[in-house]
Parts: sequence; C-alpha cells; structure tokens
Amino acid sequence: MQLTGAQIVIECLKEQGVDTVFGYPGGAILNVYDELYKHRDEICHVLTSHEQGASHAADGYARSTGKVGVCFATSGPGATNLVTGIATAYMDSVPMVAITCNVGVSLLGKDSFQEIDIAGITTPITKHNFIVKDVNKLAGTIRRAFRIASKGRPGPVLVDIPKDVTANQAEFTPIAVVREDRDTEHITEQALECAAQMIQTSQKPYIFVGGGAVISEASQELMEFAGKIQAPVADSLMGKGAFDGHHKLYTGMLGMHGTKTSNYGVSECDLLIGIGVRFSDRVTGNAKKFAEHAKILQFDVDPAEINKNVLTDAHIIGDIKEILARLNQRLPQQDHTPWLEKVMGYKEKYPLTYRQEGLSGPYLVEEIYRQTHGDAIIVTEVGQHQMWAAQYYKYSKPRTLITSGGLGTMGYGLGAAIGAQMANPGRQVVNIAGDGCFRMNMNEMATAVRQKLPLIEVVVNNHVLGMVRQWQDLFYRQHYSATVLNDSVDFVKLAEAMGAVGLRATDQEGFAKAFAQALDCNLPVLIDCMVGSDDKVWPMVAPGAAIHEVFSEEDLDNK
Repeated sequence: MQLTGAQIVIECLKEQGVDTVFGYPGGAILNVYDELYKHRDEICHVLTSHEQGASHAADGYARSTGKVGVCFATSGPGATNLVTGIATAYMDSVPMVAITCNVGVSLLGKDSFQEIDIAGITTPITKHNFIVKDVNKLAGTIRRAFRIASKGRPGPVLVDIPKDVTANQAEFTPIAVVREDRDTEHITEQALECAAQMIQTSQKPYIFVGGGAVISEASQELMEFAGKIQAPVADSLMGKGAFDGHHKLYTGMLGMHGTKTSNYGVSECDLLIGIGVRFSDRVTGNAKKFAEHAKILQFDVDPAEINKNVLTDAHIIGDIKEILARLNQRLPQQDHTPWLEKVMGYKEKYPLTYRQEGLSGPYLVEEIYRQTHGDAIIVTEVGQHQMWAAQYYKYSKPRTLITSGGLGTMGYGLGAAIGAQMANPGRQVVNIAGDGCFRMNMNEMATAVRQKLPLIEVVVNNHVLGMVRQWQDLFYRQHYSATVLNDSVDFVKLAEAMGAVGLRATDQEGFAKAFAQALDCNLPVLIDCMVGSDDKVWPMVAPGAAIHEVFSEEDLDNK
C-alpha cells in the first residue's frame, strides 16, 4: 500500500510495539505530528516542556522497562536540544530511538532556516545514526534503528528525516517484528573452561557487578553464581538492583563513594570477576593500584570494553545472562568461609553511618525507603543526593534505580522520572534531586502536572552545589567559587504555580509527614527539604588515590 513518509514513521512505531513517545513539535516535523494525531488512541504522545526533557523521559522509560524509548524533535534547535539526552543514554547503554525532521532535501547544506547537521553532531554519541533522503528507504531504516538500539550492548540511534521525505509516498509492507536472540557466538568452550579454572583455583574471589547485568536481566543467574562460588558482591552505580542489596553476600558500592568493605575487599582479593562493568575511573581510582593482588576475569557483551581501562587475565564476550547460566552448569559448589568471614568482618566494622540528629540526605533516603517499603522506582539527579540514594536505599530488583552514571547529567532526573512513571503507572516513582539540579529542569513539573502523574519530587536543598562544594572544601582550601546558591527562589511556590502540590520540610518529623502526605496525594508533589550546606558524602576516595585509601569523616577527625 502507498503511504506517506509520515504515515510510514507511525506504522513502523506501531510495528515495534511503541506505546509512548516523548517530544516537542515544530515546522519540519509537522507532517509526522499530524499523522500521530490520527493515531493518538494507539500511541500516547507526551509533550514535554523542553526537548531535553523529552530525551530524558525516553531514557527513563527505557531504563525502567528494557524497551526502546522514543523521542521526537524538529529541526535545528529542536534537534540540538536532544544532544545531552542522547549522550546520557549513550554513556549508560540505554536503548533509544530519537527521530528528528530536517529541512527539505533540496535545502540541506545551504544554511536554511533551522537547518542543522544533527547526524554529524551526534555521530560520536550514538550507536549509529541515519539521514533518510529517499522515502523508499524510510521503513527499512527505522526498523534497522530499533534493531541496532536494542541488540547487544544497547544505545541510542538517531534517524533524521527531511520534511519532504515525510510528505513523499512509497510502498509500505507491514512486517512482524521478531525478537533477536541473545549474543552467544563468542562464548566458547575454551573461554568458559578458562574462567571455570580461574574461579575454582581462587581462594579469595570477589564479584563486581555493573549495568550489563541489569540490561541482560541476569539477576537470577547472578544470585546462583554468587552462591555457588561463595564470593562477596560489590556493585557499581549502574549495577544497583542486579544483586539483592539485602543479601548476606552483598557488600555495597565500589569506588570513590563505595563502602570501605567493598574497597578493602576488592583490594585484597585474588580474583576479581567483573560482570557487565566498564571499570570506570570513579570505580578504579588509581588504575595502577586497582585490585593489584588479583587476577581480573571480565564478562561483557561489548569487546571494546575488554582491556580498555583495566587489563584482564581472561574474559568472555557475550550476553551476561547466558555466560552465567553456562558457568553455573559447570562449576561445582565452592567454599570460601575464611575469606567471607574476613570480608564480613569489614562489613560489621565499617557500616555506613551518618549523624542521626537533624534533617540530612541519608535520613531522607532511608525514610523514603521505609515509607515505600523498598518498592519504589528511585530516580536521581547528579551529585551528593545521587550518592546518598545509591548508599542508603536498598535495591532488591533491577531497573529500580534510574540515574545518569556515565555522563553525570544534572537536570536528568525529573524528565527521566516522567518517563519511568508513564511506563509504570502502577508503581511509585520518586525523583531525588539537589536544588542545583532541580533548577536545570524544573520546567518539567508542568509536564508531570499536565499528565496527572503521581510522582514525588524530593529536593535536597542545601543552597549550594553540594558535590562541587564538597571537593572545594576538601581539596581547594574552601574556595567556594560559584557554588553558593544564595538567592530567594521558593520551590514550594514554584511547584504550586505549575499546578503541583508544594510542601516544605525542615526537620525529620516534618519530612516523614510530608512524604506520607505525598504518597496519598496521587498528584505531582514537590517536597523542599532544608539540609545543611556542609553535609558530605562519606566515605570517599581522593582523586588519584587508590580505592583502599578510602576515608571517612571520622578518619579526618582522628588525624
């Protein structure tokens, strides 16, 4: 059947099972929006307050479901406003398809009104991107974009379509989308046997879990693997929820703001098994001193991650779920009681602690955990509050912490929370933000109100750029350059002006009551929480130091 390019776009989205699109219209993409209007009963469109909010919402939708998130933007500034969101998704391996429309084919390259080479701009931050100049290639390109976005290591794909292509006609034949098999072609018997031998000869193994285990849905296999080899488990920020945070083998996050238990344990182990991790600099600290007594065994679907940041002694390339399932079949039960007793001794000796009096970030997170019974989807912005959310909320399931790990995007959280709430209407979504981050995307409160979403925005308001100020305090002789937010913005009034419920908490009792009220509200609620400007995230590893040099506030006091 003959369809216009705009009709083909919508039909391809329906083929892929897309039920929600986040975007902002403009002249170049009007043909697509006109067609979307005719299918509004099949595909929900969420109009965000800014295109960046649309990209973050598509990201949050994808992270919380595992499905491909979709966002729309028009040409020029509409397209460039997606760039930060695309880069955020790229750094954290999030499946996303961004569809932009451009000026007509004959106007490309002529500095036409609102023309930009968005394909050229996004080449370094996408798995792949396309500009479709022939309507006959449009359907195939969109289908390929979804396949690339979701296959193997996921990531964002951009499809740019000139406006005349959305108006031109082509023959369209619907197809049934078949889910592709997991990547297993590089999982060899030799690699499995080598890994099994390394594990069986180890006396002090440690498991380090990252976002790849979440993406591959390997939680069950991971739990069996940890129990079988009797190894303690640390995770990265992106790996939260892949391994149950309540489990007796769990020792907490690894790295700059990781627990002393994990940092000491990894520094003393004789075998470190990295499962779906990038070995980011925030994890390794001084890479030359990272796990220097251990052999490194790495499992990852992306061969580019092998030996990129840390040299491995052996590796297996392939889908994490499949690798673990095959190893579990061939490994006998291990017993590492002396090693576990030592690591768990660290866990008992060095628990995460914070001052119990007054309102603080850790208290807020623990109270959110208590009142949501650990069953909320937690979204964060970036900074101190993000680390507190990682440390003090116990994640027992994957896809329940949505946060920008690789790019560290301030302004990410509220848009992502909207996407997560749209994808999970029966779940409670809470976005934990700092006041600095909230200023960057607070316009999206209007989007949450428009969509009648029951999400809760908790603003950890210390009137400073907390994490930057923490570094200035510790490493820059307290030169608080451009980090003090000493203006008179009233977030409660702002929330009310946008149609949300605004509440304020200045003490623990006040926050507990406000959060309970927010849970019962079934509307967007903002809680402005006043905390101290000097509160810090502990423990911490100084820049350039080894992770075993981790220190706490008590360590500084005792110097």
